Amino acid sequence: MTETSSFNNSSSSEPLGKGFVQVFTGDGKGKTSAALGIVMRALGHGLRVYIAFFMKGDYPYGECNILASLPNVQFFSFGSTEFVDPANIKPDDRERAGQALASSRQAVLSGDYDLVVLDEVNVAADWKLVDLDELVRLIKDKPANVDLILTGRHADARLIQMADLVTECLKIKHPYDEGVVARKGIDY
Repeated sequence: MTETSSFNNSSSSEPLGKGFVQVFTGDGKGKTSAALGIVMRALGHGLRVYIAFFMKGDYPYGECNILASLPNVQFFSFGSTEFVDPANIKPDDRERAGQALASSRQAVLSGDYDLVVLDEVNVAADWKLVDLDELVRLIKDKPANVDLILTGRHADARLIQMADLVTECLKIKHPYDEGVVARKGIDY
C-alpha cells in the first residue's frame, strides 16, 4: 500500500489562459456532478468560482452545504422548491430563470471569477425559461480567460457548436427505473 499525503497548495491562482466553454448534457446521471468536480479542482488551486443553480431551489442539497464552507466560491439557487412542469410554466419560473441568467452574465463579465457554472441552464433554455439567444450572447461576450460550464439535458445544437468541450452523459441503467428514490448524500 502506498502512503498518501495531503496536497499543500498555497491557494494562489495562476491565470487560466484561454477559458473554455464546456457543456455537460444527456439523459444520464452525472452532469452536475461533473461540473462540481471541476469546481472542486478549481477551488483546490485557488481559482474563483461562481455557480448559478437555475432549476434547483432552497432544498438541502449536499453540495450547497459544503460549498458554503469553502473560500473563493459564491453560489445562488434561483429555482423553485417544486419541480417545474414544462407543460405548465409559471411566470415566476421564468422570472427566477431570468434572474439566474442576469446574475450569471454579471459574474462572467465582472472579472471576479475564473470559472462560472450555469447548472441546469440547458433545461431552462429548452423549456423557454430563458431566451436561447441571450445565452448565446453570453457565450459570445465571455472574456477569453473565463471558463464557463453549462449543464443540463437537451443542450441546444447552437450551444454544442459553440462549446470547446461537450460531454454527453448517457443513461444505460439507473436505480430510479426500479423505483429507488434519490439518496441523500449520493443523489442530492
